[in-house]
Amino acid sequence: QIQLVESGGGLVQAGGSLRLSCAASGRIFRNYVMGWFRQAPGQEREFVAGVRWSGISTYYADSVKGRFTISRDNDKNTVYLQMDSLKAEDTAVYYCAGGLAGRGAWDTSGYGYWGQGTQVTVSS
Repeated sequence: QIQLVESGGGLVQAGGSLRLSCAASGRIFRNYVMGWFRQAPGQEREFVAGVRWSGISTYYADSVKGRFTISRDNDKNTVYLQMDSLKAEDTAVYYCAGGLAGRGAWDTSGYGYWGQGTQVTVSS
């Protein structure tokens, strides 16, 4: 059982930056993938980025490649999402998730643990 708590959301102008944090507590298995997802009003939850808890593999949605960077600090049990060059279409609630992600980092069904979400609003 792990608990995930996101922070760092807010209001930012287009072209600006934000860094989201996901603090994890509990037993995190080395083969877990930690992911960031987002959900805009009226839209399905979509994959943003993922990183393996051990190792160096990272995964990104095409829409954020080159703008967002996912990283982790195992000593602090925290996963980060650095978001640069933000666009209005990045506006959404961002969720942190953890799990085996057996069918790929982008598959929501592979994550058993979710945070409560943090709102990111980008004004144009």
